[in-house]
Amino acid sequence: MPSPASPNLANNDARSRQEKTGKTPDGKDAADAALPRMVRDRPFAWLLLATGAIAWLASGSLVLEKLQVLIDPNHVTACDLNPWVSCGSVMKTPQSSVFGFPNMFIGIVAFAVIITTAMAIFAGAKFARWYWIGLQTGITLGFIFIVWLWSQALYVIHILCPFCMVVWACMIPLFVFVTIRNVAHGVIPAPARLAKILSESGWIISALLYVGVIASIFFAFINVFIGTSGY
Repeated sequence: MPSPASPNLANNDARSRQEKTGKTPDGKDAADAALPRMVRDRPFAWLLLATGAIAWLASGSLVLEKLQVLIDPNHVTACDLNPWVSCGSVMKTPQSSVFGFPNMFIGIVAFAVIITTAMAIFAGAKFARWYWIGLQTGITLGFIFIVWLWSQALYVIHILCPFCMVVWACMIPLFVFVTIRNVAHGVIPAPARLAKILSESGWIISALLYVGVIASIFFAFINVFIGTSGY
């Protein structure tokens, strides 16, 4: 019969193998498995893939609609619903081509990078710190740009673009979780306690940002919602 110490010996052997190989008994990366779920490689890659793919499709739809508008200035886009919800009207504003070309072309390239990063992580790629710094810089600048476009749509243009709002919606968790991932993995230096709190609060932060965006839209278009706009 096995001695009472056998289970302990087995556990010690398992821990020893984990320390030597860096793998858990089921073959997963030990350091990755110790992290909160959403900053582990595979869940994080799924988030990148989902947000990147949806935002890329929205950007692609805007590109197709923009081409139709360039061909026919009278073209009615698929999301021209009323005077306050109209992609076509937004496309005709200076804010839609800040850098001298349509903004949606930036999205086509940028979100393709996000999708590629996700697929590389699924394939087992491990990126250097400089890559994550570059990705963080790009997403942060993109998020700032999106916030500016959001403010322009609400308080200057006074028209909403549904496809643009899809991109906004994707950029929120993308920015939040890329930042949290980089804090948790030490790419962005932060105290261990702060890193742990952020790692466990990603969806709460994202939800609060969504609430802020929805509230800002409601108050910016309150006359439309309460039926006093005259339309």
